[in-house]
Amino acid sequence: MAAGARRPARVFIDLDAIAHNARVLASLVAPARLCAVVKADAYGHGAVAAARAALEGGASELAVALVDEGAELRDAGIEAPILVLSEPGADAMAEVYSYGLVPTIYSLEGLALARRAARGRRLSRDAGPAPVEINLDTGMHRDGVDPEGLERLAPLLEDCRELELAGLWTHLAVAEETDREFTARQLERLGIALRLLSSLGISKPRRVHAANTAGAIAWPSSRLDMVRCGIGLYGYCPSPAVEAALSSQSAGGSADDLRPALSLSAQVSSVRDLKAGEAVSYGLKAPLAADSRVATVPLGYGDGIPRSFFTGGGEVLVKGRRRRLAGSVTMDQIMVDCEDDATVAPGDEVVLIGQQGGERLTANDWAGVLDTICYEVVTRIGPRVPRSYVRTGSAPRGEAARVGQSAGRGR
Repeated sequence: MAAGARRPARVFIDLDAIAHNARVLASLVAPARLCAVVKADAYGHGAVAAARAALEGGASELAVALVDEGAELRDAGIEAPILVLSEPGADAMAEVYSYGLVPTIYSLEGLALARRAARGRRLSRDAGPAPVEINLDTGMHRDGVDPEGLERLAPLLEDCRELELAGLWTHLAVAEETDREFTARQLERLGIALRLLSSLGISKPRRVHAANTAGAIAWPSSRLDMVRCGIGLYGYCPSPAVEAALSSQSAGGSADDLRPALSLSAQVSSVRDLKAGEAVSYGLKAPLAADSRVATVPLGYGDGIPRSFFTGGGEVLVKGRRRRLAGSVTMDQIMVDCEDDATVAPGDEVVLIGQQGGERLTANDWAGVLDTICYEVVTRIGPRVPRSYVRTGSAPRGEAARVGQSAGRGR
């Protein structure tokens, strides 16, 4: 039996929501193509299942951060094009073409490694030039080649018979802040780089891309040949400003068109009735204001619920009502203050992300409590929490047909 399979806690992933979100985004950005970003185990949603759902919904290809992530998709039988967004190191680059992946490079060392890997590819397959893409740093300053470095790198790549420049791309740093002009300057720098290549007599890349989810929605000029959407694919806008931009675009419909795909729930494992003034959990930090039923729930910081969820006032749903934690988050459990509701009992459902009754909690709610972003919330849910994959179709929210499950990530 898989690890965690007996645990009364589960993440549910709505594959129809992912497919739907892909359709919304693909329609919005057409004729640009949609690339589904499924790095970090598809932001905690399960890479293989999420990739298949995104392709079903209209994505034309996939993007990952690591060669190992691309290899996982290939081993699962996924044949769509896969772009590796970071420059692989020596060991990873040696295998990149054996899995049919397209690597990103941004250094002379990366070019040399890609050339060596492409030589092996040609010897084994008698294939033509192997594709690579260049990441251009237009101002984010995380990785990528700067414009001066591009002037050195691109001619060397052009002279490599083993390689071809398949794409030039950049990453937008502040596209979720629609009132900032920096995104326009990044796109201008990308255009300057393309003119530089032309002046050097270098063939134009087959495609140019820049937009993440925020760019794809809020900056139509950034859509270019392709957009790379991550968080939008899983049902979230990167900011209220981007949500407003989606609502205002007739092609995108309203912000409700993006449906969160992940929910997290567990069952009450035990309850105890405590008197006012008593306190629970490590540190006994918060004496109860009144007599209360306290429910223990088998999820903790070992599963991705940080200790600051308690100190920040995070809430869960029990019997359709928002309830705060009664004490510090422990490694394996949280304790919930159910106040005077004596009907709460072992086996009752506790929703941490998702809907129960008329109430709903989202990853954005968590992000507000934790002073972070919804990306971090969904990716940090640990592998001890089994994943179940469902198809909701047009069923009311909360009603779903289970199609499969895994105690691990990405299956």
